[in-house]
Amino acid sequence: MDRLFFELYLDEDVDVLVAELIRSRGFDVQTTQEAGQIGQHDVSQLDYAVRQYRTLLTHNRADFETLNNQYMASGQSHSGIIIAVRRPPYELTQRLLRVLNTITADEMANQIVYV
Repeated sequence: MDRLFFELYLDEDVDVLVAELIRSRGFDVQTTQEAGQIGQHDVSQLDYAVRQYRTLLTHNRADFETLNNQYMASGQSHSGIIIAVRRPPYELTQRLLRVLNTITADEMANQIVYV
C-alpha cells in the first residue's frame, strides 16, 4: 500500500481527548463516535477499521488479541491493532506519537503493538 503514516481508529473505550491531541500533531484519527459505531461489538469495530484501512487503538487486550488470532488463522488482514494500558490522555498520546513516528503503515499491517 506504500503509506508512510497509518491512520488511527479509536475504540469507544479510548478517551476522545486522545484523538484531539493526536490530530493537533497532524495525524489522521477517527473516533468510534465520529464513525457512528458506538455500541458495536468488537468484531464489528475491527471490521470497520479494516474497511477504512485504519489501525485500531483499544484498551481491550483480551478480546482484540483473540480477534487478531482469528484473523490470522483465517488468512484475513488488518491494518494493525494498538493495545494500550489505560493511562491519562496526555501520557497515552506521548506513547502513541512514538509509535506513529517510528512505524510505517505498511509495517503496522497485521501487527499488534502494545503501548
